[in-house]
Amino acid sequence: MTDHPAPGTLCAIALGSNLGDSLNILESALQHLAQTPGISLLKVSRWYQTSPLGPAQPDYLNGCALLEVTLSPQAVLATLLSIEDQFGRVRQERWGPRTLDLDLLLYGDRVLETADLILPHPRMAERAFVLLPLAEIAPDLIDPRSGLTISQLRDQIDKTGVELLSLASD
Repeated sequence: MTDHPAPGTLCAIALGSNLGDSLNILESALQHLAQTPGISLLKVSRWYQTSPLGPAQPDYLNGCALLEVTLSPQAVLATLLSIEDQFGRVRQERWGPRTLDLDLLLYGDRVLETADLILPHPRMAERAFVLLPLAEIAPDLIDPRSGLTISQLRDQIDKTGVELLSLASD
């Protein structure tokens, strides 16, 4: 009998930054995730430049990643918060500027509501800056709350203010 590790759970996360060298911060955060035991980085979207919500602040860079995890949802959240802290995330005002924002969007087909974690992410279906990059890497993933695919959710939303980041080498 061969010893195969238990299959992991497919997770989707959103990444965002609008302070400092955002592109470098986002790429470095992905490297941290990829090096975390219990997390395999499967796919990463392209980066999108996004007009901010909330107070006046610089545009964001946003993207999404698919992970396979053998960690609990709470352990994934703790890992994301720890990585945010390593990159100097300070929580001062709701929807304020930030060096790094990592959100757990989906954890398999789990629907969960605790004091510190709601799955799927409660505002995921309202945010083009989440749905555009997520649909790029996981169009057929199903939102367990609505029963719709990510591409269906994307097609229903206003995409104003969200544009694919144009890099000089493109």
